[in-house]
Amino acid sequence: MPEWVGIDLFAGAGGMSLGARSAGVKLLAAVETCPHATRTYSLNFPSTKVFCTDVRKFDEWMPTNGTDSKLILFGGPPCQGFSTSNQRTRNSDNERNHLVFTFVEAVSKLQPELFVMENVKGILETEGAYFLQSAVDAFEKLDYQVSVHLLNAVDFGVPQRRSRVFVVGSRKPIKLQISPQQQPLTVWDAIHDLPCLTNGANVDDLLYSCDSESQYALAMRGDLQSVSGNLVTRNSDIVVNRYRHILPGQNWESIPVHLMNNYGDRTKCHTGIYRRLEKCQPSVVIGNYRKNMLIHPIQDRGLSVREAARLQSVPDSFRFCGTIGFQQQQVGNMVPPLLSQSVFQAIILEGAS
Repeated sequence: MPEWVGIDLFAGAGGMSLGARSAGVKLLAAVETCPHATRTYSLNFPSTKVFCTDVRKFDEWMPTNGTDSKLILFGGPPCQGFSTSNQRTRNSDNERNHLVFTFVEAVSKLQPELFVMENVKGILETEGAYFLQSAVDAFEKLDYQVSVHLLNAVDFGVPQRRSRVFVVGSRKPIKLQISPQQQPLTVWDAIHDLPCLTNGANVDDLLYSCDSESQYALAMRGDLQSVSGNLVTRNSDIVVNRYRHILPGQNWESIPVHLMNNYGDRTKCHTGIYRRLEKCQPSVVIGNYRKNMLIHPIQDRGLSVREAARLQSVPDSFRFCGTIGFQQQQVGNMVPPLLSQSVFQAIILEGAS
């Protein structure tokens, strides 16, 4: 049976690569422009060749690993310009939105057996789906059979409601079925055994607080006795005071007006700002969770790097590099590994048949 090998473009810290590796893909190379994310990727994928450069300037394309190998090219071009929370540059003038065509060019150069391009749900709507449809048309001109899938991570074992679009291409017609796998997991299923922390916690490695009480936590934990990433942003006293007024599931609207005086017009705050997570529900999107001031379900503080990673389905053995801000950014930008694993398993199964 041929070996499946992969190249990850716009790799970030390696969320899609984690899913691909778990699905049995041997990772040949990754390309990522952020040096902090590149360090994280290199640490966690020591056998993969990592290039810290702009994909648009990358010309050292990797060959497949032998004649019996089949190549999967995958990646998630930057999605901020397609996000529904970004109404200012969510249009064709945003240069970064055109990076989807850089992915198309890479497919043209490498001619992989399969490819997977990931992005946010907003790509279905931005400029009347111009970017998505143009990319699909270009892939089809390269003789690929293309399908588009809108999937929610919560349906695939991730304790987070996070919708993502996957554009899948194959050299031969495949009937790709990616079906939800299980009942939704909750925030508490994910983080209940992690260390108890305070505002501004800065000790990276700590012992777990208790035994795991969910299969999910056990799987994330593995055989570790301690866990890294117990870093929490140090918020000011006024911010922590705001937290105290917000119940699970509530947001900034629960904060007394006199505590929001520094906002020019508090009514223009996004509904995701100052939201306290609910223990018994899946998490809201773990994006820029520090900027959005996502609040721990029972403690008056922000989420730790590890708590956010757990909500993304990143195993505890995965370590992040850089300052707390860069680590938070890496976690928020990751494709949930359990979601991407399901996609890779489905396409490999079909591609091998």
